[in-house]
Amino acid sequence: MRHRSTPVVRYLHRTHHRRKAVIVWVAMFLLLAVMACAGGTSSATMDIEPASESSPAAQLSIFDSGGTAYGFFLSSPEITAESLLATIEVIGQHGDIMLNMPQVPWADFIESPEAESQAIEDMRGSIELARQHGLEIIFVIDPLQAFDRRVIATMPDELAGGDFSTPGVRSAFMNYAMRLVREFHPRYLGLASEINTYADAQPEDFSNYLTLYHETYAAIKAEAPDTLIFVTIQWEDTNSVGLFSDDSPGEIKWDIVDQFEPDLDVYAISTYPYFAFEGAAQIPEDYYSPLLSRTSKPLAIAEGGFLSQDVGAFHGSAQDQIDYLHAIDGQLGERLAFWAYLIIDDVNTRAYADFLTEHGSPAEEESLALFGYLGLRTKDGEPKPALGVWDGFRNDE
Repeated sequence: MRHRSTPVVRYLHRTHHRRKAVIVWVAMFLLLAVMACAGGTSSATMDIEPASESSPAAQLSIFDSGGTAYGFFLSSPEITAESLLATIEVIGQHGDIMLNMPQVPWADFIESPEAESQAIEDMRGSIELARQHGLEIIFVIDPLQAFDRRVIATMPDELAGGDFSTPGVRSAFMNYAMRLVREFHPRYLGLASEINTYADAQPEDFSNYLTLYHETYAAIKAEAPDTLIFVTIQWEDTNSVGLFSDDSPGEIKWDIVDQFEPDLDVYAISTYPYFAFEGAAQIPEDYYSPLLSRTSKPLAIAEGGFLSQDVGAFHGSAQDQIDYLHAIDGQLGERLAFWAYLIIDDVNTRAYADFLTEHGSPAEEESLALFGYLGLRTKDGEPKPALGVWDGFRNDE
């Protein structure tokens, strides 16, 4: 087994979460813009009709099927309304779920979960669009910076300088979680994304987040006991070969995960092993399987993927994508409650970089490319070989 050298690993530990979050953040920004400007888009593409009580989407749930729910984040290849709406349709053809990873609208929810919020209004529209294409929603609330997973997302003036011990931060987080539960009745609700990266960087404040998590868990369960609650853990930072740390190589860092027990309904990970291995064929046969013996609870891939072409120093190919999918399915397949691949289509990394730069967040195309070529289709919609493998798993072939 070969993995990346220590200098590369240190670099990745500092930066790779930022790049992935950029892709997701742009998609969410665009989605909000599309919903806000729906009046300027043709009615043929923007009609939003809530699912009726008699519709299949209202009656049946993939989560009751006993199998794995497959899906993607919503990231369109181009930064246009047309591309975004087309992507929702494609996800509906190759998936059962769409992951929604909203950041906390802190100012809206300091006082009450019932506050008026444009973020909630926009979310209603996007969820109806997804449901029209047969997709169910998994929510993962993200309280961290989209561009730096080691710090909390930017606060409004009244909370400036706050952390997870700040009363207003705690009330806004819990109120927002409760609003999502009351508004959308999710089957699955994540209360943080890749939270172990924050634990590594901010151990003192992480202890404050933990108490907030347990309090929020109890509040949700009191009102919606069937909602399954979790956080996501970045696996390359946690796994058994210690790829992203110099301490305790060969040991899985379960201590962070254990601190969420017993209030953890699903063990959910993110995994991008091309940052660790020179090819997907080198993923060890026991890379993911320790999860099987660690818990009897449902497992999930909350996000992940593998490059389909080389980007800088990192290797990827069509075969690597296939090997990656087989590694996960072969080691965890029967235990997965849901499996979310990051993007269905490659993205126009130049357009994304230009967009971010124009909106005050300078970005390099080379950095975005590390996540921009994960798609199971090209940005022009041509299927890659791994898409057939993905569809085969989903169709239980």
